[in-house]
Amino acid sequence: MSPTVTIAWSLIGVASVVGFVLMLLPTHKVSIERRRIGTDAHGSGVSRAANAATGAVEKFLAGRGNSFSAILEEAGVTIPLKELVVIVFSACMALFAIGLVMGQPLLGLLMALVTPVLARLWLSMLAGRRRAKFESQLDETLQMIAGSLRAGYSLPQAMGTIGQEGSPPTSLEFARVTNEVRVGRSLNEALSDVCDRMRNEDFFWVTQAISINREVGGNLADVLDGVSKTIRQRAEIRGQVKSLAADGQLSAVIMIALPFAVAGFLAIASPKYISQLVADPIGWAMIGAGLVMMTIGTLWMYKMIDLKF
Repeated sequence: MSPTVTIAWSLIGVASVVGFVLMLLPTHKVSIERRRIGTDAHGSGVSRAANAATGAVEKFLAGRGNSFSAILEEAGVTIPLKELVVIVFSACMALFAIGLVMGQPLLGLLMALVTPVLARLWLSMLAGRRRAKFESQLDETLQMIAGSLRAGYSLPQAMGTIGQEGSPPTSLEFARVTNEVRVGRSLNEALSDVCDRMRNEDFFWVTQAISINREVGGNLADVLDGVSKTIRQRAEIRGQVKSLAADGQLSAVIMIALPFAVAGFLAIASPKYISQLVADPIGWAMIGAGLVMMTIGTLWMYKMIDLKF
């Protein structure tokens, strides 16, 4: 076995063990040192190595702002940032080592570089799904708050009820608001943070209505009923717009995927024919020009079908 393959298998082993241990470690519990004063937590050598790796990453991330933590909060991921960074780095090492084992170091390097990008896209996808679910639950949430207010609850108590009886992610966000208010933070600031995480325009108007009502008074239940009715009407219009734009979106997807589908078919049906395109520098220039024009056309079509109202 060559030294390169040996190093590759060693990287695969180390990355797999570290990532597996980090995924098994209980991250939502208080450490044993805090639960039992004077008790020193002992673990296996692999656990201590994983903790040392996460500690080094935590020191590296310290003082670099909380933008990465905000991304995890928006996505609803409970894994600590330091552990997620170590897991992604371990995956990069494993993929690079797999490329070395296959005798394709450039492919391994490419997979290692793409892994953090895919992780970021995965977090963005989770955040988008979480925001969409929050938006779909907003009408029901406002009705529950209005009903609680009419039953004699205060606004913080009504929000606490949502945190206990609602569905995630709305229940998690309102439970967080309730806990922040209990420790002394103002309600307006806590709701503003929810707006920043959810990026929901309708909920922004809800927070504005609540803020104005707390200053000038009035029947907040009736105000929330009116806002809920407006949100339902906006949702109906949004659904109609999506249905009318679905034809254009499908046409755009087909036009974007067609060149790649044709290229894949030719690569299978006639490899010699398509190989002439990549065997000459002029062919690579044509491919680059085609990608640039496809990118411009994709952005153009996206702007045409992305209707704002």
